[in-house]
Amino acid sequence: MENNPHTTLVTETAPITNETHGGRAKCLQRLVRLDLPVPRTVALSFDAVHKIARGEMPDVETVVAQFPHDALLCVRPSSEDPDWGGPGAVLNIGMNDARFKTFREVMGEGPAAALYTRFVQAYAINVARLDPDMFDDVTGDGTEALHASLRAYSLETDEKFPQERTTQLGAVLRSMARAWEGTSARLLRQAKGAPADAGLGLVVQQMAFGVGQGQCGSGVLQLVDSDTGEPKIKGRYLSQSQGRDALEGDAAALYLTRDPRGPSLEDLAPEAFAELVTHAKLMRERLRAEMQVEFAIENGQLHILDGVRVSRSPRAAVRIAVTLAEQGIISREEALMRVQPGLLTELLHRQIDPTVKRDIIGRGIAASPGAATGRIVFSSADAQASASRAEPCILVRRETTSEDVRGMHAAKAVLTERGGVTSHAAVIGRGIGLPCVVGASSMTYDLNNNTLTAKDGRVFREGDEITVDGTTGQVLAGAAAMQEAALDDYFRTLMQWAEDVADMGVRANADTPADAQTARNFNAHGIGLCRTEHMFFDPGRLTVMREMIFAETGEDRRAVLERLLPMQRADFTQLFKIMSGRPVCIRLFDPPLHEFLPTSKTGQRELAEALGLPLSVVTRRIEAMGEYNPMLGLRGVRLGVTVPEIYEMQARAIFEATIDASRGGEPVVPEIMIPLVSASREVELVKIKIDAVAAGVRNRRDADFDYRLGVMVETPRAALRAGEIALQCAFLSFGTNDLTQMTYGLSRDDAGRFMSDYVQQGVFLEDPFHTLDIEGVGELLTLGAERGRAAQPDITLSICGEHGGNPESIAFCRAAGFDYVSCSPFRVPVARLAVAQLAITHKIG
Repeated sequence: MENNPHTTLVTETAPITNETHGGRAKCLQRLVRLDLPVPRTVALSFDAVHKIARGEMPDVETVVAQFPHDALLCVRPSSEDPDWGGPGAVLNIGMNDARFKTFREVMGEGPAAALYTRFVQAYAINVARLDPDMFDDVTGDGTEALHASLRAYSLETDEKFPQERTTQLGAVLRSMARAWEGTSARLLRQAKGAPADAGLGLVVQQMAFGVGQGQCGSGVLQLVDSDTGEPKIKGRYLSQSQGRDALEGDAAALYLTRDPRGPSLEDLAPEAFAELVTHAKLMRERLRAEMQVEFAIENGQLHILDGVRVSRSPRAAVRIAVTLAEQGIISREEALMRVQPGLLTELLHRQIDPTVKRDIIGRGIAASPGAATGRIVFSSADAQASASRAEPCILVRRETTSEDVRGMHAAKAVLTERGGVTSHAAVIGRGIGLPCVVGASSMTYDLNNNTLTAKDGRVFREGDEITVDGTTGQVLAGAAAMQEAALDDYFRTLMQWAEDVADMGVRANADTPADAQTARNFNAHGIGLCRTEHMFFDPGRLTVMREMIFAETGEDRRAVLERLLPMQRADFTQLFKIMSGRPVCIRLFDPPLHEFLPTSKTGQRELAEALGLPLSVVTRRIEAMGEYNPMLGLRGVRLGVTVPEIYEMQARAIFEATIDASRGGEPVVPEIMIPLVSASREVELVKIKIDAVAAGVRNRRDADFDYRLGVMVETPRAALRAGEIALQCAFLSFGTNDLTQMTYGLSRDDAGRFMSDYVQQGVFLEDPFHTLDIEGVGELLTLGAERGRAAQPDITLSICGEHGGNPESIAFCRAAGFDYVSCSPFRVPVARLAVAQLAITHKIG
């Protein structure tokens, strides 16, 4: 049988691989090679199980013949990836009336009856697919429960419980194979990342009894804490038990090591315990992983039944990988490959304790990770007032705008009715590390009465406490216990190793000094996108900005902007100093001007008083500036061309800040980015103005400096005409948020309303605002990159949309030859690890 590739006895030389028989079968073979006390085992391949599901049974007699004639068997699933799951294990196959009589003599009537009863009920429910309710009337224990279970089976099936071991095993194999190939199981494992045609192997193993006379029991042991990764013997042991009974919460379960709280395995069976720890350490070293060992003790003798990788929190995953590498068990490169980039997100923010019960009142899109508890407020002003009283609050809005930025900074989390993963609230939330749930439209928002009504009818008012989980998209009633962020030495070590092997730059999108400091702390290679418009919403600047908007002539606008100049200069000087000579890419003013004007009558009245104008004049001007589709209207470079005074002031502030920040330190070379370009003539017009401003600053300050001018490629036409545009640029930075929006003709703020339906029905494979659309938007990026490089080979290429922090999107950009990606500061570690893994994979492959 050992030479049969489909049904093989597990020996040192058997033809078993993870890809043909699954991870459990391969692990058991490795344990056999380590000469550990593993019960006799037969492995069935993926092909064999697939045939069983189609009705082509293997020679079950041959399988049974590999075991002693009186041995009981168990069957466990063996998938290629343990995370894909599989049918539950079936124990005690071969138990029948005759075996019960034999076991009754050896281990006593009670344990023998318990074994038989357990098998009858498991067989009926999991193999014969009978209703579990049929055993509701089974009472008592021992032989009473056994006879009642056998009667219930006979009444339900009109036949006696099968007595032949071969018959029982065949039925178990057939049931497990068909369960794996069923629709529900397939959809469940696909949700976990498995391919639709993923195979399942099965392992048939001789039972080691954890019940009987002498010291008998079963349990699990591991050498690390699953939550922290700290070296510590963990697990449970339950006398007179089988399988994983010890983990079922039985109060009789024992500790493994000596513990003042109660008896332990180390006390009851010190020799078996010492042998178990020795085996676990050997498995860790030779299997090169932290393993959870499933074991049984039969009359004092230890049996190793299985070994699986320890389940681990993101914090533990990092510590385990780093520790194994530092101890020389695995390489640094392998340590990097063992941590999924997405897991780092949970390390960077507070999270809800996974053990607490959640009172969920609503769900939305998980737009910015982390969790926070606070009292509900419905306006940015109230959020700032709460912050001034040191009272944590949750800002609840229909959707946020630039006017809400200060309120978002003051709140602990944001909840919006509308929006998607690239909506204003989502982008700002990720940028400042603020938990955010958007598109939570299942709840009713009444902003007139300041109430939030859950789907179940519960009403939450201003001041009520809720918890927002931006990692899962859930909204909870009341406060929830939290786990703090874990940026420890192990995290920093892993990040340094990633930096050492990464072959692509990672910058951060940062709009404020606080954002820049976060980026610097995460060792970002620079700032890839600084959105300057957020700097104008400070109350001290907003009035000046509005005065500039109402100015009648260019000279009047310049006069007003002179008052904003020193503020902008101070902003940029601080950013340059924080980044210590690393590149800072500043996007010139982008949003339409009407965003800075009040929409309420009260706000318009206050503006009229501030400007000394009649309310009717202010109202008419605001109405005249309205646009049918402002995101495609007078904004970005179009403002720079038609209202050039804004870009001139910003350019002057950048250049003067460059000179100020370069004194006594590394010279600063700012990067100036023109947004929303569609034509090369737009770049030419803005470039002439900026070059003139640079010459003027050099003359006035008697100082020289360099700068780089580039374009934010956000329109399909800019990507298609990148060859012409590149001739006037030092860099092209693809803004994939707007580029995706314009390519699809899809509002990123409204897409959340139907995106989940589109993904579920297969219209889109993924939300294109979350994962880059390779076929559509990706083709525009490829064309733009190729044409830009063809026109100017030395041009720098990057993306600065939210896709810059998505591992799958980063892989595309790296393959397309981009120089760097830029993402929210808190996603820099995720991007860096993804880049490192891509570099390692390329090196290996």
